[in-house]
Amino acid sequence: MTSIESSEILLKAQGLKVYFELEHFNQKDLRDVFISAVSNPVDFLFKPKELFFVLDDVSFEIKKGMRLGILGVNGTGKTTLCRCLAGMMRPQLGTIQTTAEIRAIFDTGTGIMPELTGRENATLLARLFFPKVKNIIPIVNEAIEFSELGHFIDIPFKQYSKGMQSRLILSLVSAYTTDILILDEVFDGADIFFQKKITERMKNFIDSAKATIFVSHSSDQIREVCNTVMVLHEGKIRYFGDVEKGIESYLSIK
Repeated sequence: MTSIESSEILLKAQGLKVYFELEHFNQKDLRDVFISAVSNPVDFLFKPKELFFVLDDVSFEIKKGMRLGILGVNGTGKTTLCRCLAGMMRPQLGTIQTTAEIRAIFDTGTGIMPELTGRENATLLARLFFPKVKNIIPIVNEAIEFSELGHFIDIPFKQYSKGMQSRLILSLVSAYTTDILILDEVFDGADIFFQKKITERMKNFIDSAKATIFVSHSSDQIREVCNTVMVLHEGKIRYFGDVEKGIESYLSIK
C-alpha cells in the first residue's frame, strides 16, 4: 500500500448525476390511448417521466498518490462513474475537472477486432492506449514477450480463450505509465498461472502512476492495492476514507 504523497489534486468531480428515463409497459390499445389523450391532454403530454439515478450527486477529489478502491454491489454505478471520469460518458449534471492523462481499462475485449491476430490487435490498441508515443513497436514487442503467448500471438484473436485475451491486453496496458489509471475488474479473466506474474507487474505499474482508481469485488485485492476506499450504494457515496472501514461499510450492505 502506498501513502498519499501530497495534497496535489489531479481530478475533481462535483455533483455528478447520471440518470435514465423509466418507461413502464402498459397494455393499452389505441382506443385507451385516445381516451387518455382526450380526457386529460395536459397530463397525457406533460406528465413528468420517472427517473432512475445511476449516479446521484457524487462529489470527490483524486489526489496525487491516491490509490482509490471503489466497492459496491452490482448495478450501483461503479462502471458508470469510471466511464464518466475517463471521458467515455457525459453526466447529465455536474462537472469533472482534470489536467491529468487518464487511461481506463474496463474489459479485455474492448476495442478488439476478432478477425485480426493478437499481434495486429496489440499494435492497433497500442496506438489507442498511447497516443503520445511516436514509436509504439518496442512497447508492443515487450508486451507480447511478457504475455508468453508464443506462436499464438499470430493467430486470430477470436481463437483466444478468455485467459489468453487477458494475458495480452493486461501485458499491453501495463507496458507504459500514465497519470491516472482506471482499472475496472480487469483481473477476473486472467488464468491462475499468469495471475501472480501480472499482479506483480500491475503493482509496479500502479506505483508508477500518479493515482489509481481500482474497481473490484475482492476485499483482498482492495487491501493489497489501495490506500483509500469509496463505497457506492444506490448511486451515492456511502463511505469515503480508510480502507478497512470502507470494506466494513461495503460488507454491511450485503
